[in-house]
Amino acid sequence: MKPQRAQPQADARPLVRANPVHHEDADDFNLSSRTSLLEPDRMGPRSGERGYAAIPADADPNYSTPVDLDPSVNYKQATQRVVPDPTGEAAGTLTINTKLRKLYYSLGDGQAVEYGIAVGKAGFAWKGEASIGRKAYWPGWTPPPEMIERRPELPDHMDGSMSNPLGARALYLFQGKTDTLFRIHGTNEPSSIGHAASSGCIRMHNADVIDLYGRVSKGARVVVM
Repeated sequence: MKPQRAQPQADARPLVRANPVHHEDADDFNLSSRTSLLEPDRMGPRSGERGYAAIPADADPNYSTPVDLDPSVNYKQATQRVVPDPTGEAAGTLTINTKLRKLYYSLGDGQAVEYGIAVGKAGFAWKGEASIGRKAYWPGWTPPPEMIERRPELPDHMDGSMSNPLGARALYLFQGKTDTLFRIHGTNEPSSIGHAASSGCIRMHNADVIDLYGRVSKGARVVVM
């Protein structure tokens, strides 16, 4: 089922964005990672076998894909480590430092989990506050119409897979009931982590975003600085 995008509404504390564009790294979709968009990805830990998995209870089923791909993730790429919390935020808060290209999940008692991330390219940077309004497991990706017009080779919709630009998990940033169109998500381009590479969204290694997804509750506060 294709997800429907929320229509932007006025908000008292808007994110500060350089360009009002659709995100989800649409312009950065990596066609080189598969031979053809019409060919299925390897859907399980063994080639040629399609594995299914139950969608977690906290994942939106309209944005998730019930595939068993976690065993295919390269967990050696994980960057997460527990550090003294530099944010001063309450436990359960996510703080994104775009200058350092780090994401901190505050644990309380002066500690946080630190992750390496990729941030928006010049012209796509943004700052502000939001909350986690939706969580997705192996999220599907629907390019916006203007992207399809620019790149007609893209699919109308792509289910979650190792080739999907949203990676293994996605956390959707909302302000109230309004979808900001920004996400924290995995990636099919791990070499981009640590760089200003995305179209505004926050990218993480798939191993890291799986770890973060398991810690974060829907409604958690997100601070982007």
